[in-house]
Amino acid sequence: MRNPLDSRRLQQFCVLARTGSFTQTARELHLTQSGISHSMKALEHEAGCRLLDRLGKKVVLTQAGEQLLQHADKILAEMSAARDSLSALGKWGKGRLRLGASTTACQHLIPPVLREFKESFPDHTITLEPGDTTVLVDALLKHRIDLALTLEPEGEAQLEFHPLFTDELFFVVSASHPWARAGRVEREEIPRQNYILYSKRSVTFRLIEDYFRRERVVLNTVLEVGSMEATKELVKLGLGVCILAPWIARREIEEGSLVALPLGRRKLTRRWGILHWRGKRLNLAEETFVGLCESASIPLRNDSGKTQHLATV
Repeated sequence: MRNPLDSRRLQQFCVLARTGSFTQTARELHLTQSGISHSMKALEHEAGCRLLDRLGKKVVLTQAGEQLLQHADKILAEMSAARDSLSALGKWGKGRLRLGASTTACQHLIPPVLREFKESFPDHTITLEPGDTTVLVDALLKHRIDLALTLEPEGEAQLEFHPLFTDELFFVVSASHPWARAGRVEREEIPRQNYILYSKRSVTFRLIEDYFRRERVVLNTVLEVGSMEATKELVKLGLGVCILAPWIARREIEEGSLVALPLGRRKLTRRWGILHWRGKRLNLAEETFVGLCESASIPLRNDSGKTQHLATV
C-alpha cells in the first residue's frame, strides 16, 4: 500500500492553486518561499507526476494538478470537520449516548428517564436500539451501543451487569376468565389453557419453559406473539392466558380489564439492570443515565410487595 499524501503539503498546494504565486502563498502561510517550493517538489514526487507549471511569475495547475485539487479540497474539509467534531466532545454537555433496551423497557421505563436526561445534557445525541437481551448483548459486544437496559443474561464474562430491580411473573387473564372469577388457579387446569406468550427467542420465554418443566407441567397450546401490547389485547379478548410481570400491565390491571394471579407457590423472578463492557469506566453522561434508571426503578422494586396479597395455588 502506498503512503498517503502529506496533509500539510496538500494544504500548501491548495493555497498555491488559489493564489498562483509562491510569494503570496508563503506570505499567507507564514513560511518561506523556498520552503513552499521544496514542499511542492516533494508533493510531486509523492504523487508521481508533475502538478504545477510555471508561466513566468504565475503558477498554474497541470491536468493532474487540477484533479488532485478536487480531492485535496474534500480531504482537507473532512479533516477540518473531524477536528471540529473532536473539539466539540471536549465541551460541557456535548457527546453521544448509544443505548439499547428491551421493547418493554422502551415503552415503560426509557421515556421518563430520557426526558430527565435531556434536561442535564440537552446537546447530547441519543440513539436507542430496541431488542431482546440476546440482540442487545450482540450489539454491546460489537460496540454498536454503550449501555443496555435489559434482563440479566447468562454466561457473558465480557459484560458487567448493574442490577436495578427484580420482578415476578404472573398468570394474566381477562376479567371474564374463570380464574379471575375464582381468584385462584387450580394446578390441573394449567395444561388445559391456551397461552399467548412473547417471542420464543426471548430470555423470558426460556425462563417460563424452565419453570414449568421443573414443575412438571406442560403448556400445551402456545401462540407466539412479537408484541407485548398485542399480547395484552388478545388476552383481554379472552383468547388465552399470558404470563408477564404485573407492572407491564399496570394500567389494565388497575382498570380491571386484566387480572394477575400467581404461577404457583414457587415464584418465577427476573432481574433487570444495565449492561456494559466489564471494566468500562462510565463517563458522566452514562453515570447519569444509570442513576436516573435507578430512580425510575424504585416503584418497580416496591411492586413485589403489592402483589403479596394475591392467592397462591
